Amino acid sequence: MDLGTIIGLLSGTAIIIIGILLSGGDLFWFTQFNALIIVLGGTLAATMVNLPIHAVGNLFAILKNVFTDEVYDYKTTIDEIVLKAEKARKNGLLSLETDLSSIQSVFLRNGLELAINEKESSRLRTFLNLEIDNIAVRHIAGQELFLYMGSYAPAFGMLGTVLGLIVMMNNFAGGGINELNISYSVADKFAELLKGMGTALITTFYGVFFANMVFLPIGGKLKRKSENELMLKNIVLEGIISIHAREHPILIREKLMTFVPRHRRFDSEDSVTEIKKPSSLSGIKDKLDERKEEEREEHKEETDGED
Repeated sequence: MDLGTIIGLLSGTAIIIIGILLSGGDLFWFTQFNALIIVLGGTLAATMVNLPIHAVGNLFAILKNVFTDEVYDYKTTIDEIVLKAEKARKNGLLSLETDLSSIQSVFLRNGLELAINEKESSRLRTFLNLEIDNIAVRHIAGQELFLYMGSYAPAFGMLGTVLGLIVMMNNFAGGGINELNISYSVADKFAELLKGMGTALITTFYGVFFANMVFLPIGGKLKRKSENELMLKNIVLEGIISIHAREHPILIREKLMTFVPRHRRFDSEDSVTEIKKPSSLSGIKDKLDERKEEEREEHKEETDGED
C-alpha cells in the first residue's frame, strides 16, 4: 500500500474542508449531485472520445497500481547480475541455463535466456530495447488517461457553471422579461439570484478539485513509477549485455552503479564494505590485478594437484 498517495489525498481533502469551515461555510453547500454528474460524467465521456475504449476500461486496474507500493531494489538486482557474471565468466554462458528457473525477475530471466542463445550483442541489445520500449508505451497510455482527465475536468466544471447561470437567469426572469412577476421585492429576487449563482459555481469547484487533487497528481505518480521501473530495466539490460560480452564482474558493478542515484547506492556503511567499491579508476585496476593474481594461483594449485 502506497501510504504517500493515501495520505496526500486525505490530507488535501481535509485541508479544503477545514478551509471551508474556517471561512464560515457549510459543507452542505458543496454537495451538489448534479454538479458531480456534469464534471465526472463529462470528463469520462470526453476521455472515451479521445482514447480507445479498452484504455478507459483499464481505469481501475491502473488505479490499483497507483495505490500499490512497489520497491525498486537496485542494489539487490545489481548484486544478482554480478553473481551471474562471475559464474558466466568462469564456466561459460551455458552454465546460467540451470539458474533461469530460480530468477524472479521476468525481464532478467528472459534476457539471460536470449543471451545464452544469441551470439551477436547488437541483436541482443535490439531485442531487449524493444521490450523496454513496449513497456514504456503501455506506461504512457496509463499516464495519458489521467492527464487527459485532469485537463478536461476544469473545462466541464466551467461548462456546468455556464449551464447553471443560464438556468438561473431564465428562472429568475420567469421564462421571459414580459412574464416577470413584479410582486416580488428586489431584495428577494437578489437573494435568489445569489443563491443560484453559488450553486452554479459548485461545478467549477468540483472540476478544479478533481483535476488538481486527483487526476493530475495520479498522472504524475504513474510517471514517477514508470521512470523508476524503466531505470531498473535499463540496469538489467546493460548487465545482460556485459555478461554476454564476458566483461569482468567488478567493471560490471561499477558500470551499473552509475545508474543508481548517489544517495541510494548504499544502504549502510556495511553495504559499502561488502561491495568493496573502488574509489577511482586506479582502484578498479588494482582490484582487477588482484583478481587475476588469484585466478593464476588457483590455476597453479589445480595444475600441481594434477601432477
